[in-house]
Amino acid sequence: MAIEKTLVLLKPCTLQRGLVGEITNIFERKGLHLCGVKMMQLTDEILSEHYAHLSSKPFFQRVKDSMMTAPVIAMCWQGVDAIAAVRALAGPTNGRNAAPGTIRGSYCMSFQENIVHASDSPETAAVELARFFKPEEIIEWKQCTFDYLYANDEF
Repeated sequence: MAIEKTLVLLKPCTLQRGLVGEITNIFERKGLHLCGVKMMQLTDEILSEHYAHLSSKPFFQRVKDSMMTAPVIAMCWQGVDAIAAVRALAGPTNGRNAAPGTIRGSYCMSFQENIVHASDSPETAAVELARFFKPEEIIEWKQCTFDYLYANDEF
């Protein structure tokens, strides 16, 4: 098991609905460690890069348009197996199919307006974190509860 860093974007729909605190609280209560956070207005250029894997899909422009309707909150979360933990908390992309108790299962009914973006692999997380954060914007600090989150052989 490894301590990982992962990107989470709180999407414009999350800000518009006043859910930033509630969603952030879910990650904190799980025991994930916040290492970076900032609000930013995304541009077509950064979204074309971020969603390049969707460029051939008919909904590509709709996705980009949606992500520019309001700012996003970019966050870096850290923890043992953080990428899988964040994705499990988020639930499947389509909120209508997400289990109750997951973020999407509890807070959305949409495939597009689905509250969060979460990195899907260590490789993707590294690329995405570099896209949204300068190195000095990710802060290494010791959380006083760390020793109570994991057994000493889990990291």
